[in-house]
Amino acid sequence: MDNRFSSPHVKNLICDEIINLGSDVIDLGLVVTPIFYFASKHLNIEAGIMITASHNPSEYNGFKMLLGDGTIHGDQIQELRNMVENEIFISSTTKGTYKEHDISPAYFEMIKNKISLGPNIPKIVVDCGNGAASFFAPEVYRSLGCEVVELYCKSDPSFPNHHPDPVKPENMTDLIDTVQKHNADIGIGIDGDGDRIGVVDAEGNLIWGDMLMILFWRDILPRYPGSKAIVEVKCSQSLIDEIERLGGEPIIFKTGHSLIKAKMKEIDAIFTGEMSGHMFFADEYYGFDDALYAGARLISLLSYSDQTITQMLSDVPKYFSTPEIRVKSTDEEKFEIVDKVLKHFKNKYEIIDVDGARILFPEGWGLVRASNTGPELIVRCEGKTPEALESIKEELFSLLDNLLKVPMTASK
Repeated sequence: MDNRFSSPHVKNLICDEIINLGSDVIDLGLVVTPIFYFASKHLNIEAGIMITASHNPSEYNGFKMLLGDGTIHGDQIQELRNMVENEIFISSTTKGTYKEHDISPAYFEMIKNKISLGPNIPKIVVDCGNGAASFFAPEVYRSLGCEVVELYCKSDPSFPNHHPDPVKPENMTDLIDTVQKHNADIGIGIDGDGDRIGVVDAEGNLIWGDMLMILFWRDILPRYPGSKAIVEVKCSQSLIDEIERLGGEPIIFKTGHSLIKAKMKEIDAIFTGEMSGHMFFADEYYGFDDALYAGARLISLLSYSDQTITQMLSDVPKYFSTPEIRVKSTDEEKFEIVDKVLKHFKNKYEIIDVDGARILFPEGWGLVRASNTGPELIVRCEGKTPEALESIKEELFSLLDNLLKVPMTASK
């Protein structure tokens, strides 16, 4: 479970019910999601429940459910709901057992064994946003030999300083200031349950997920030439170009960490990530998203280089993009809008329709997709020049304004 106020109560209810149904329970106590995933591998357990609401507001809670070697998602969740509503349970005449197990020492040892550092060990700032990673991230990085400055690494489930969501720039301002104040080499922000990472370089620049993936692919692809590389539909063209330059095979795919993990297994992928900061390493790791491990991999890259992150990325073509724009809609309308966008552009431009519509304009691209988690449209645009970006925005936004019941300009 994570460190939310309601997590112990929810955990006790779940454990009692599982035991009453005749199954055995191993209680890991307070952990982050990647340590929960690690425990399933280390203890050879094929089912589990992580009680967490990740980066959502403090009054929320929820579950991430593990079955076999993957998390259940989509239709599987609806099947489970149907089983619960219809009380389709397997009963037993005997109760299950309960035991507690501290898995964190094994996790720390595993990270130390998998990560090697070079001569230039970086000074780092870690911002855990008062989430569950507060108990683990600073210790992981100190165990590697790093000088660690802690920021909001005292557990507080009211999240008094900012929501533990390192993708939103407003949640990274204190990390930027602290990196510069302490003359650190890198700042690492970790979300509420430890599976998403945000990064700040020594100059105070935010390093987005697709740029992080370029750094990691430059390390991985030379060792795994010709590998298939899943690219989330929201990512920059510069990531696609770099994968091709390195000899990889980019495959543009849907947004959603459960979907991406399933696709990785399907094609035997060795690495991928999301703009949201999920990073999935399967080259020398287990394939699940672990922000603490991703941070350690990045620290390792820096330790073998005499360059800053920005210097390491200085040769990447600079494209110009919008942030991710969320446009209010309804659960019914959002899919209708995407269909209309596809029909409007299909005879004019090439379109990638694996998840919504990624329209390939002559000088860039625009994306419209239905959110997986709410009544919203997700919109993003990228151009090779500022002028190209403005042209793409104008063409796409004007269409959306005509299609939406509430114009985009009023709902942003």
